[in-house]
Amino acid sequence: MIILGVESTAHTFGVGIVTSDGAIVANVTDSFTSTEGGMIPHEIADHHKNVAEKVLAKAFTDAGKSWSDINFIAYSAGPGLDPALWAGYNIVKEWSEKYGKKIVGVNHCAAHLSIGAVWNKMTDPVYLYVSGVNTQIIVQEGGKYKVIGETLDLGLGNMLDKFARLLQLGFPGGPKIEILAKNGKYVELPYVVKGMDVSFSGILTKIQQLYERKQASKEDLCFSVQETCFAMLTEVVERAMAHTEKKELLLVGGVGANKRFCEMLNIMCTERGTQFYNVPMNLAGDQGAMIAWEGFLRKDTYSDMEVNPHWRVDEV
Repeated sequence: MIILGVESTAHTFGVGIVTSDGAIVANVTDSFTSTEGGMIPHEIADHHKNVAEKVLAKAFTDAGKSWSDINFIAYSAGPGLDPALWAGYNIVKEWSEKYGKKIVGVNHCAAHLSIGAVWNKMTDPVYLYVSGVNTQIIVQEGGKYKVIGETLDLGLGNMLDKFARLLQLGFPGGPKIEILAKNGKYVELPYVVKGMDVSFSGILTKIQQLYERKQASKEDLCFSVQETCFAMLTEVVERAMAHTEKKELLLVGGVGANKRFCEMLNIMCTERGTQFYNVPMNLAGDQGAMIAWEGFLRKDTYSDMEVNPHWRVDEV
């Protein structure tokens, strides 16, 4: 069985092609970027419409496949930006009707988890999912996902993008923050952990004050933001591993591409005698391969459901 997956929840439009044994034969993305303004929903929707056919053609070329080889199309039904989700859905609906393919809507967050688990051949991990909107600690119990800790306000990825916009670094900001942080030193910032949950809004307010008052350099703020936010998440996910007694930690989501974040989590796991796993760069961010694989797993459960911008992973 060969599944085509389409990702369109935020700034990335992606088409992935996977087989039913978990082999990724194509995974092509095209992402909206801007020098200022961050994610502008209607511009992102236009971007997805403009690049869809080009991304699809490249995926078919990479895979050596055509529409006749595809069994069905999986698409990201949510959560995500409403205009971006609808743009993706309408593209998929058009392809479905034109080529006679069934479509299966899947949960974007669950797709991050399932592609990470199959890639690393994992059995029962604690998931740390850190992307733009989402910052969650997740476990699986009785076949259902359960969120045991999360951000109380901003997702870490969104917070970093807001910070990058303040520094006029453009969008997306995470990779540029990581580069600047290499030459910074620590400035004290709020450290907000509440049980199993975290909060980033106070950190954003503080760094904005420090920057506007010229009390800290860009490099020092980037370094301090990383060290503080990553330490907070390392603390709560270590607590989750202690409570659940699980021996594997999987980091997924776009922020998981940050090397310093991975280093801190790996140190924690090594000290606990547990294993840390992440995914390669091409699977860390949003992409179609994860949607295709999640579609394979859910093909008998879900079908055409249009979109659900607020679909939580613990509702899957």
